[in-house]
Amino acid sequence: MLPSPNDGQELSRTKPMKKTLALSLVLALGGLTGTALAANGSGTFVRGEVGNSDIEIGGFDGSDTALSLRGGYYFNSNVAVEAFYSNLGKDSDDSVRAKIHGFGLGVVGKRNFIDPHHGFFISGRAGVMHTTTDISVSGLGSADDSSSKPYVGIGIGYDFSPAFGLGLNYDFIKAEAFDTNIDIQTVTLGLEMRF
Repeated sequence: MLPSPNDGQELSRTKPMKKTLALSLVLALGGLTGTALAANGSGTFVRGEVGNSDIEIGGFDGSDTALSLRGGYYFNSNVAVEAFYSNLGKDSDDSVRAKIHGFGLGVVGKRNFIDPHHGFFISGRAGVMHTTTDISVSGLGSADDSSSKPYVGIGIGYDFSPAFGLGLNYDFIKAEAFDTNIDIQTVTLGLEMRF
């Protein structure tokens, strides 16, 4: 049996309903987890960040997109530990390309001005990041080098509920590759979900 033209209209009406139902479920679950977190201020979090990186390698500098995925645990509404992976971008000229990425571990301090995990906040973070710098030179090949150096950061933002918030972050990261110092500054916008 061939579908009638009305069948297509029925299908197109059910798709938005399914999306609305799925969105409602996600928001309801977010509200429930936020309520559980607000009871004592502790719980896990996941944060995605995207923004700009400024990379200075031995006097040369360039900029690129920075991406970071972070996760951790709040011991209370003010102190957390975090682990993360960051792609800090790449820099290149005519014959040389450098790409920097790495993993880190650190502590986070946060202060909300209204309630724990609600309203405007300021934050700070610090720790150690293990970076890998991949270098490729046209006609010669490629190599990589790693280092473990400190990072520090500050941020401001707004928690819309105990379950999620947005933050603007500035980080300064040190690295070293092939006996050359690397300074990286990132400015990122992050979305944090708490469970």
